[in-house]
Amino acid sequence: MLRRILSFGILLFFSLSIQANAFAQSDSLVKVSVIASALNDSAYSLQYNIKVKEGWHVYGQTPSGDKSSEALTTAPFDHFNLETVKHTGDPFTSVKPALAKDVLFGKAFIFTGSFEWMSTVTITGFQPDTLQGTLNVQVAKGDEFYALEIPTAIYLSNGKKVAGFQIQLPANALTAPDNACGEAAQDSKKSSAWAVFILGFLGGLIALITPCVFPMIPVTVSFFTKRSKSKKQGIQNGLLYGLSIFLIYVLASIPFHVMGNVQPEIFNSISTSPTLNIIFFIIFIFFAISFFGFFEITLPSGIANKADAKSGLGSFGGIFFMAITLAIVSFSCTGPILGTLLVGSLQGGAWALTQGMAGFGFALALPFTLFAIFPQWLQSLPKSGGWLDTVKKVLAFLELALAFKFLSNADLVQHWGLLKREVFIAIWAIISIGLALYLNGNLLLPHDVKGAAIARARKVFAIVAFAFAILLFAGMSPKNAYLLKFLSGFPPPTQYSYIGNNKSQESLHANVVNDYEQALAMSKAQNKPILIDFTGWACVNCRKMEENVWSDPAVSSFIKEHFILLSLYVDDKALLPIEKRFTYQNKLGQTKDIHSVGDLWATFQAENFNQVTQPLYVVLSPEQKLLSHPVGYTPNVQDYLEWLKCSSALH
Repeated sequence: MLRRILSFGILLFFSLSIQANAFAQSDSLVKVSVIASALNDSAYSLQYNIKVKEGWHVYGQTPSGDKSSEALTTAPFDHFNLETVKHTGDPFTSVKPALAKDVLFGKAFIFTGSFEWMSTVTITGFQPDTLQGTLNVQVAKGDEFYALEIPTAIYLSNGKKVAGFQIQLPANALTAPDNACGEAAQDSKKSSAWAVFILGFLGGLIALITPCVFPMIPVTVSFFTKRSKSKKQGIQNGLLYGLSIFLIYVLASIPFHVMGNVQPEIFNSISTSPTLNIIFFIIFIFFAISFFGFFEITLPSGIANKADAKSGLGSFGGIFFMAITLAIVSFSCTGPILGTLLVGSLQGGAWALTQGMAGFGFALALPFTLFAIFPQWLQSLPKSGGWLDTVKKVLAFLELALAFKFLSNADLVQHWGLLKREVFIAIWAIISIGLALYLNGNLLLPHDVKGAAIARARKVFAIVAFAFAILLFAGMSPKNAYLLKFLSGFPPPTQYSYIGNNKSQESLHANVVNDYEQALAMSKAQNKPILIDFTGWACVNCRKMEENVWSDPAVSSFIKEHFILLSLYVDDKALLPIEKRFTYQNKLGQTKDIHSVGDLWATFQAENFNQVTQPLYVVLSPEQKLLSHPVGYTPNVQDYLEWLKCSSALH
């Protein structure tokens, strides 16, 4: 089963690579232009003029009446960005495709040179002046084959100009004055980078005490010390081994830097995608079941054997392959931890992921290096035993809890109402009770022995887990929400609740505006600056700010009195009205379809303030001039209040 999953993953990777190559090839292999002729107020005849590069051919549908069963039957087809566009009648071509021998399919109907493909569509409701579409064609030459998706822009004579939002603010207005406050925010990237590195480091430390890694430390170090000709060489090999482990995990993040060149906010889009969050939910349930001991997650043995065959002490290359072997054989324990690190770093972008992976690799490499330098320390290591299996199963409960966090992200972004605050907290409480029962020996999992003695430490942790469950149940009530402030950002926000808001935040949320133009009009009418809160439904630090900082009476009252509060959700998947959807060309020359509320505000943030992380707080005057330097996550109430007061004073 696992081999099939891995095979599917490899196939998917190569499919995406081929598709990316096809995008690059589409302009040179097939050229398409479209002319739309109005038939009436709502119907258009579309003529696609298709020119195929010499030597290549486009596959066509079997002509009507042809009974050949050996020929491939496929055809170009188009789809559009509007749900209100419907095809009427069957598409047809200006010439019949020729039946020819084909390397890939034996026989196939094909088009070569130039030809026209016609279709008729009806548009109900609003008609934009330009219809964005995609023409799908299959093109081949010999054994080369591409499935191309060619974007098209079709001018509609009866359409109306789309009233797109003016994303780019005046450039001269976005330079903060010399006396602006918030300069310290310029160092926030460095501090957040260290925070991500530390989280990765902690993940690496946790991985060290798992059954797949911990027993490897004395075995590997003993191998180095016995095989090395001198102590100096043993230390040198140990250092190279540690460096190799570090490099392997850092290099694993490189593909995400390539992905990051697509759009600045791509990682935010990935991390808040409902589909991907549901996939992460399923994966983490899968990880948890594995950690519980029902099965092992392993990479194919052939990969480990090939890496091990190249390992040895003869060169740096051999030592590097030893490190790869360690990474492979320990994957069943490190995989879930790395998965947590991966999805947790996505919102911060590729560099955040690299920093997290660097921290993880450093923590994993550190003991191997230190014990190679000081082999006598091996005597102080605790011996492997049942405690390693206990650690792994405790991690399983944590993975299970994290799985519901990803399901909650999808639920919040889509507003399904499945995991409101009370339901989410109840699930976590049940998981905590399960952990308490396991630690106390009441709940047996695979490889556990009935009636086995329970260590005192396990009983203490069982009491802690049970107490945590009681605290969760008590914190469900809005009156007791303060009990769970230390968890802010993990459960859904207090306003996403069956019972109601926390009173300390209720009045503040009632005054939040979610539309920029509305906030700007209010700002001019009341002569108050706008406090823009770039936030997200799936943003952990945003919830921490709302529940720990904004809930402070001094902060809440100051915002209400001196600002127009504008919260813009960059991950909101609600679609904009058809007449407000448009295509935007950013500063890098890339085009992006603005179809959802999140598309609009994520692009607005990236284009004007050169940041794609949330939360981000920006203060603009009624004339849309930047009054202070934007600040990000600021958990200290006094620091945030001082920034607010300073920004307000500059108005």
